[in-house]
Amino acid sequence: MALELGTSSVSIEKTPDGRRLIVRHDVDTSVDTVWDVLTDTDCWSDWGPSVTTVETDTRYIDDGTAGRVRAAGVVWLPFEVTACAPYRWTWNVARLPATGHFAEERASGSVVGFEIPPLATGYAPVCARACQHVAAIARRREA
Repeated sequence: MALELGTSSVSIEKTPDGRRLIVRHDVDTSVDTVWDVLTDTDCWSDWGPSVTTVETDTRYIDDGTAGRVRAAGVVWLPFEVTACAPYRWTWNVARLPATGHFAEERASGSVVGFEIPPLATGYAPVCARACQHVAAIARRREA
């Protein structure tokens, strides 16, 4: 069963990391452009409402990328990307499993989505907003 959260849909699904709350949003750009936005640390603060700054040695993440993010402009938290392969990546933040990020190809355009661990389901509205921001950034990159 899927619910609507603004212009994003929300469902509970099985992922490689177990059952998660999934937030999806249709994007009228290519899946590669969405993936580029999701993996580009220079724009995480543009699409992630809770991320204000990112520090890492590399602009584009890969499996094992580590660094730190400043959350809500207040606290620095270490992160490590635990899996990264087209078109899905996951990470631990402060050594805890955090949201998964993915892009899916569609017949017309693509989808951006987030996988939310069961104990963080209240984060769904933030992820829906992040999906909308990713879509807007992807559209600007293809313009």
